[in-house]
Amino acid sequence: MDLKRKLARLTGVGPGGKPATSRVATLPEPSSEPRVESTPRAEASYPSSVDAHPAEVSHEDVAATPSPSQALMASSGAASALSQTTGAEPVAPKDPRIEALRRMLADWSERQGQTAARRGTTPAKPRPGPLPVVPRETPYGTVHVSETLLSPEHRHGSAPVAGALDVEGDLVARLALHEELAGVDFQRMLFLDTETTGLAGGTGTVPFLVGLAWFEGRSLRVHQLFLRKLGEEAPMLRVLAARMATSSCLVTFNGKSFDWPLLRTRFVLNRVATPPELPHLDLLHCARRVFKHRGAGTRLVHVEEQVLGHRRVDDVDGSLIPELYFRYLRGGDGSALTPVLEHNANDLLLLAALLGELVRKFRAGDGTAVPSGEDPRDLLGFAGVALRAGDLARARAFARAATGGAGTVGVEAHALASRLARMAGESQVAVEHLLQGLASARGLQAATLHLELTKLYEHSLKDLASALRHARLSAAAELPDDHRRRIVRLEGRIDRSTRGRALESGARPPRPGV
Repeated sequence: MDLKRKLARLTGVGPGGKPATSRVATLPEPSSEPRVESTPRAEASYPSSVDAHPAEVSHEDVAATPSPSQALMASSGAASALSQTTGAEPVAPKDPRIEALRRMLADWSERQGQTAARRGTTPAKPRPGPLPVVPRETPYGTVHVSETLLSPEHRHGSAPVAGALDVEGDLVARLALHEELAGVDFQRMLFLDTETTGLAGGTGTVPFLVGLAWFEGRSLRVHQLFLRKLGEEAPMLRVLAARMATSSCLVTFNGKSFDWPLLRTRFVLNRVATPPELPHLDLLHCARRVFKHRGAGTRLVHVEEQVLGHRRVDDVDGSLIPELYFRYLRGGDGSALTPVLEHNANDLLLLAALLGELVRKFRAGDGTAVPSGEDPRDLLGFAGVALRAGDLARARAFARAATGGAGTVGVEAHALASRLARMAGESQVAVEHLLQGLASARGLQAATLHLELTKLYEHSLKDLASALRHARLSAAAELPDDHRRRIVRLEGRIDRSTRGRALESGARPPRPGV
């Protein structure tokens, strides 16, 4: 009987059979495998009742038919016998998904090789750079310091840094609206600025860089204390306390609200004695009052660019500084902190230069002619500060100088000059300033000037007709009911005045309605 038909019947795929569900080794197909030279095959013995036609199989033959597992074993044995006789290994079925993945990996490897060839050798990862600070032994422990001594001729923008030494205590007190500063020795002032792990403040915010600066003669020493790792604050805080003990006051920018409260918290948390508080000059408040008419805000960098003419190059953004410090803590790359120390040092230089420049300009309004080259917006700001400080002569000098400004600034300067002239009893001068301001005023600003003119004409100059004329143009500057009552009152006063003059002249006054 044909061997192939018998094998097919044993594996269940012959005529009338069902396909096998188990995966078994199959014989190589002639179309897909190379031809193998024929060798004599051992003839397998099968029951004589097995025939090509299933209908002719007897009951005993059916009972003798192997089970599927037996058929699988017989098929495997036959395949092994065939491989032994032919010398060919049985071929397992290939999964097309695995073959597709292999092709994708091969393509990817080839592309990676081509990309590497185009780029050349991949540069090695840079090694962490050194910290821009040096350790220094102190009686309180080791601190890490960066220190620079600047010459007396050093300038920050257009202003000399040593100009801060030329300030007078009484002028600083008026400029800061802080009487306690009048008796301070500004030769021993301490400039302070911190860089922190966040801007929210509170116990979770740590000052990792405390920048200090003080004068030695007319040279400025910049002394920066760096926190190499969290938990080493105590020596740094003790060094700060020792420096404060030799200083007369603190000079900061927003230090009253941020830097000093934060440092005070760190003293408490590290169980270091908090030093006695010094008189505190916060230049942020001075800058807001003086430069508020510039309209560009009072951030430190804005003041630095617009007032001192100094523009920083490649300066690190303050919002990125906490992340740079955390990156250093994670990876140890100290070179990334070099821009942070430069940023902090520039802030300290700005404090010294700005203090000297503010006092120099404020001094110019001591009753003499204010320099014509000053910005009218700043002159108007200085006039307002002097008025709040009770220095009326200085305020009038600045206000008159600011009237040369264009637009809103000039109008506000005229209004302030008018108010100061009125306080000095010079009503006619006050009116002249208001009339000059009306030439440029518009809208509500013009209505406000008309209202001031109404008051001056009515109460000081006793010119009721002019007062009524300006009152009718001041409706936008006061509430409707107040405006109505003012008009009625002025009209009544004018009517009574007219009747009184008529009676004095002997003429019969006209009766109302005739």
